Amino acid sequence: MATVGETRARVILHLDMNSFFASVEQAHDPSLKGIPMAVAGNPKHRRGILVTCSYEARALGIYTTMTVGEARRICPDLVIVPPDFEKYRIASKAVFDLLRTYTDLVEPVSIDEAYIDITDIGGLTDAISITEGMQQRILQELDLPCSIGIAPNKFLAKTASDMKKPMGITILRKREIETMLWPLPVIEMHGIGKSTEKKMNEHGIYTIGDLAKADEKMVRLSLGKNGERLRERANGIDYRPVDPEAAEERKSVGSSTTLPIDETELDECLKTFKWLANKVALRLDREQLAGTVIMIQIRTADWKNQTRSRTVLNPLYKEDEIYNEAIELFKLYWDREPIRLLGITVSNVIPMNEIYEQLSIYNFEKHAEAEQLDSLVKKIEQKFGPGSIKKGYS
Repeated sequence: MATVGETRARVILHLDMNSFFASVEQAHDPSLKGIPMAVAGNPKHRRGILVTCSYEARALGIYTTMTVGEARRICPDLVIVPPDFEKYRIASKAVFDLLRTYTDLVEPVSIDEAYIDITDIGGLTDAISITEGMQQRILQELDLPCSIGIAPNKFLAKTASDMKKPMGITILRKREIETMLWPLPVIEMHGIGKSTEKKMNEHGIYTIGDLAKADEKMVRLSLGKNGERLRERANGIDYRPVDPEAAEERKSVGSSTTLPIDETELDECLKTFKWLANKVALRLDREQLAGTVIMIQIRTADWKNQTRSRTVLNPLYKEDEIYNEAIELFKLYWDREPIRLLGITVSNVIPMNEIYEQLSIYNFEKHAEAEQLDSLVKKIEQKFGPGSIKKGYS
């Protein structure tokens, strides 16, 4: 049966708030407008990380995840304010409430962006005036700037909203894909991260146009279902509806196995966890996902099921990290009863490219510091060779 998206034209908006945290601070304190300013996780220390910064600061070369010290070397007069996440949540709710005065088809994606389906409220004939009205109301009533993309589907709307900031309105039609998107490197396509780019490059895919024209069978075999979806989107195909009820938590990725005997030896259990971690990591890589919750399953010889889980700071996708977290849980909770089945599941997953794109407002600084550390380690290994530096434990 054809989906709604396949049987009728739609007009989808992607609304992206501009420098949201900084804009909220400027709305609350007008003296911060028009000057280089930033929101920092720990502004009292030079090692504090910038959560976001104003466009005036960006024009000077200051960017998110830069340390306070680095930013102030570029601009000694940079004004830094501490984050107030309750203030940002209130502002976010006000934006989404305003959008719902137009239509119920509003799907929040994060604290500062949303998809809106305006097809049934005149979008097919009056999209620009509807969009301009939304943008101006958000600016006048909430004193917050935003950019909006207008397109026939979610992927193109998201792409369009990134094209003109701040306060931009961009229309992207399917017939314009060949000239506007195809010449761009694949890394600039929403949904593609560095690891996917590398895999595509290995198969001669360097631009979005290369992906769009790539052999369908080759893409499916080398990049899996995620590659097929990306190839479709490179051709402007995306049937996902705007879903106001979309769950915040996405699916999980897991694997389990029944053991050949009722196992009582720790080393044998650890070997099984190593195998399971490898399977889960391969699936996460194939689907380009990472997750922040890990769960182990233990079924004993008398068929008692136990599950134990923990939430981690940095999203998991590497085999060794999944394995280490799993065996820590196992060693902590296994009571030496004979085991019939073991399993590992990684849940609360997000697309790999969003690991640092949609950071939790609660742990942004720790994430950003981890990202900078990973970058430093890679630079050292490039110079001195793999394994030349290792993580230490206190």
